[in-house]
Amino acid sequence: MSPARHLLFILKSSLLGLMMALLLLWWNPQWQSQGGIEVPIEESPYGPGERDAPLDYPSAIAQAAPSVVSVHSRLHTPVQRSLGDPLLDQLYGREATPRAQVSLGSGVLVSGVGYILTNHHVVDGAEAIFVTLRDGRSTQARLVGSDVEADLAVLQVDLPDLPHIVLGHADYLRVGDVVLAIGNPFGVGQTVTQGIVSALGRRQLGINTFEDFIQTDADINPGNSGGALINAYGELVGINTAIFSEGNGSVGISFAIPIEMARASLQQIIEFGRVMRGWLGLTTEALTPFTAKLLNVPLTTHGLVVLEVTPKGPAYLAGIRPGDLILGVNGQEPQSDRELVDLVSAQRPGDTVELRLVRRGVLFAVNMVSGERPTQPH
Repeated sequence: MSPARHLLFILKSSLLGLMMALLLLWWNPQWQSQGGIEVPIEESPYGPGERDAPLDYPSAIAQAAPSVVSVHSRLHTPVQRSLGDPLLDQLYGREATPRAQVSLGSGVLVSGVGYILTNHHVVDGAEAIFVTLRDGRSTQARLVGSDVEADLAVLQVDLPDLPHIVLGHADYLRVGDVVLAIGNPFGVGQTVTQGIVSALGRRQLGINTFEDFIQTDADINPGNSGGALINAYGELVGINTAIFSEGNGSVGISFAIPIEMARASLQQIIEFGRVMRGWLGLTTEALTPFTAKLLNVPLTTHGLVVLEVTPKGPAYLAGIRPGDLILGVNGQEPQSDRELVDLVSAQRPGDTVELRLVRRGVLFAVNMVSGERPTQPH
């Protein structure tokens, strides 16, 4: 073989190898494509009932604990200081001086490239965020974005050889399943507590706008927020968020955001920098016997009465008006305004939403384009 042909053969072989490597990377199941952005996360391949019960929980903890981090947020808050005289305070106002505060919480590394899931309230208003790993390494983190209404936030750190947790399936949890909470309560260092799933699908607690909590009796205390709730196999099934307590301690009622909700927020925040939810621009209430009589519909009818329509909003532009009765949304029949909001928010802005309505006794349907839900203050 001549030197020229030998060189050409090497170039062709190198190009073929590069193409094969790219193809293998594209097919790697640990990488999920989000609108052209590659997010390396690892998900459990097992379905419900496909594994025997584990023999010991230390193995689950050993698998998950290296991915749980401590989060320290630094912020300055103005403190009003008296000028020393009530009259001067009234005339000139109290002098405001900044005071440094540190907020403690936890987070979970969900990707080998440094993405961390935590709670929004852990980093809310932070001027600087620092993350400490279980192996002792510490670094400043970048806030990628927050989902205020679900109390979730995504951070990113730039360190080599980062551990990451395997994402499980909260949908497979049953009441009575053993779960373990890992976090940094009171800043004492990484701590593990054990409990069971006490309830599923807890809503309307007034904690977040969007709620679908896992309730557990695993002890969760201040500083655990943003930490991991894992199953008996060491897989992440929830982000610990809140406790029910009359004081500051745990009383055996704790709440975690299921990983399905957290994963959806994670993917949108990485792709868009925020979470985009559908919005119709209307408020409703459940039909009552009194409003059924006013609207001249049978008392057996189930639906939602439109109370207000946002001017120039999607519903207004689609011709929906106060007094209309909503019977169905995309083939489903919401029984409350909360259910309607959840159904619509699950859509992306720009998606088509089909509504079945009644107006003055006449049944009709409207296909409308969902808008983007405005971020609500929290």
